[in-house]
Amino acid sequence: MKILVTGGAGYIGSHTCVELLKENYDVVVLDNFSNSCEESLNRVQKITDKKLSFYKADLLDPPSIDHVFEDHKIDAVIHFAGLKAVGESVSIPLKYYHNNLTGTFNLLSAMDKYTVKNLVFSSSATVYGDPASFPITEKFPLSATNPYGRSKLVIEEVLQDLYKSDKDWNIALLRYFNPVGAHESGEIGEDPQGLPNNLMPYISQVAVGLLPRLKVFGKDYNTPDGTGVRDYIHVTDLALGHIQTLPKLLSNPGVVIYNLGTGNGFSVLEMIKGLEKASGQKISYQITDRRPGDIAACFADATKAKKELGWEATKSLDDMCKDTWNWQKKNPQGYRKPAGEQ
Repeated sequence: MKILVTGGAGYIGSHTCVELLKENYDVVVLDNFSNSCEESLNRVQKITDKKLSFYKADLLDPPSIDHVFEDHKIDAVIHFAGLKAVGESVSIPLKYYHNNLTGTFNLLSAMDKYTVKNLVFSSSATVYGDPASFPITEKFPLSATNPYGRSKLVIEEVLQDLYKSDKDWNIALLRYFNPVGAHESGEIGEDPQGLPNNLMPYISQVAVGLLPRLKVFGKDYNTPDGTGVRDYIHVTDLALGHIQTLPKLLSNPGVVIYNLGTGNGFSVLEMIKGLEKASGQKISYQITDRRPGDIAACFADATKAKKELGWEATKSLDDMCKDTWNWQKKNPQGYRKPAGEQ
């Protein structure tokens, strides 16, 4: 079975490529390197001792998408490609809407043209907006508090409409909570370009000495310690969720929706303490104002994925912090230098 992975050189994409190759899928990656680099794919092949096909291409360029489908008989697509920073999306909403929506429309048009109608879409827990209670089930009302989340929500609605118009489509909407960690080898991990937008790479860059201190956005939320609470899930657990979703598509389910999370919430301060324990480093931080678009808490009810896919997260907070630190320590400059080189 041949799988096209858009954004496959990125953080979640590269870890999913590892698990796909381990399960003997043929993997084709399309990525424009806007927030990733080819070295991650070299390391995916090193970890697995298997080859994948790669195209440097942009979903905003339809002919480059056609080229991939003309070269390969694709059976299913896992669609990760997109801009993904909540705070940045508030600052530059038009860029987010143009990139995430138009890129997806172009991809879907190509899939339709080449009769490839199996899709796993990388959605987000941000489609639940600011939920009234926890844990969050797939039946909760949908809304968005920022342009990033709204772009995911619009794409979900487009995909629902697509299925209504053509019942040959099989679509899985995977609503992720907060991916953290890295492959246990330390070969691949989260490598933000510029200042990190996500919590764990920021903490780990403070721990390794690249950044002076962490900014904690708000300490007056209605949470146990006043800082934001999120459902952090190990990226390898998340990648395995995609692998276990693919057979579901082959059963012609139409549109299916799953939360991928642990069902537990950890605060920002708990994550800092976890990384301090893993690294043996004291992590300096300062409390600042809340960030626009953020909510107090967000964690999943992932029982539906366990029941229907046989999937559940197995890695602990200690695993997440240990693997994050292993990646950061081996790769203080990310992919810009070979693993282990200081």
